[in-house]
Amino acid sequence: MNRRLYSRLAFIIIGTAVGIVLVSSAVLIITTHYHFQMYQSQASVVGHDLIELNYHLELALLQTIIWTCIVSIVLAIVLGFYVAKRISSPLVHMKHVAEKMTVGEWHARVSLSGTDELAELGRSINTLAAQLQHQEQLRVTMTENIAHELRTPLTTLKSHMRALEDGIWEPTPARIHTCYEEIERLTELVAELEDLNQLESPGFQLVRKEVRLVEVIEHAVNLVDASYREKHVRLGYSVDPDIRALIDHDRMIQVLVNLLSNALKFTSEHGEVNISAAEEQAEIRIVVEDSGEGIPPEDLPNVFERFYRADKSRSRRIGGSGLGLTIVKQLIAAHDGRIKVESEKGTIFTIRLPKLLNESTQVLQKYKVD
Repeated sequence: MNRRLYSRLAFIIIGTAVGIVLVSSAVLIITTHYHFQMYQSQASVVGHDLIELNYHLELALLQTIIWTCIVSIVLAIVLGFYVAKRISSPLVHMKHVAEKMTVGEWHARVSLSGTDELAELGRSINTLAAQLQHQEQLRVTMTENIAHELRTPLTTLKSHMRALEDGIWEPTPARIHTCYEEIERLTELVAELEDLNQLESPGFQLVRKEVRLVEVIEHAVNLVDASYREKHVRLGYSVDPDIRALIDHDRMIQVLVNLLSNALKFTSEHGEVNISAAEEQAEIRIVVEDSGEGIPPEDLPNVFERFYRADKSRSRRIGGSGLGLTIVKQLIAAHDGRIKVESEKGTIFTIRLPKLLNESTQVLQKYKVD
């Protein structure tokens, strides 16, 4: 246990008390010795009254004790205020920084040095401030992105409805279908926002079952096969039929469909997308690889951020809402897995999931948990 601050405070308090006691004792010893020397020298002189000498000695000792106590009290007060100021100043500084943070000044930071608990607390506050600043930036960006994503289809719908209302356009099936597509985009965006909110809620839980991974991948491939054929993009998969995984069947299909749909958007006609799965030492590795245009290196760290698009010039009809990969990452994390992306001549998404334990290991693990 880290007790540097505890030891430091104990040393300061004990050292202050001991110092005051030593100074007081030294003063008493010196003054007492001085008075006794005077008493002895005067008592040796013939003619001095011993009663009067005893009275003066007693009075001198009492005055010495009183003055020593007064000086000790004053010294204790001065040292007490000094030590209290030294100890409380970093706490007061942190209080001021916390007050600035409560009014939205996220740039405020604690400036402390040392390695004790106060310095660690200051560094923790700085880390918290940086995280809150980052979250505030994400919140503002997300709000702006949502407003932007909603504004585009709503503006299109408004202009179309106004044109139809004013008789500028004839209500042809093509124009009505355009309005329907914009409504579908709005519905999809709201559904993805609801899905992401559900994934991030504390009560979200997966329904895990032991399944054959090849069945999940085949199901996902069948769902997107028509879109691939329409664009003339080859879709292939290679999976060991013996691989079994403890996963949420529907959610994992959602992950794979999202990745395959994303690969199709960025793969040109007559391109190729492959999905493969294999067992490693303690993991199951699923790889989705396409022959598309790839992702610039500067954009790779941000592809899982909400509403992020590597190519800002792409329309939303082609580029999607920018929430799909965020949902994918959340679902993989909920499966206790991880996902990474690489891009050179195309893009490779690699998913790693925990390997299914055998029955004896599962029983042992359940026994340990219980």
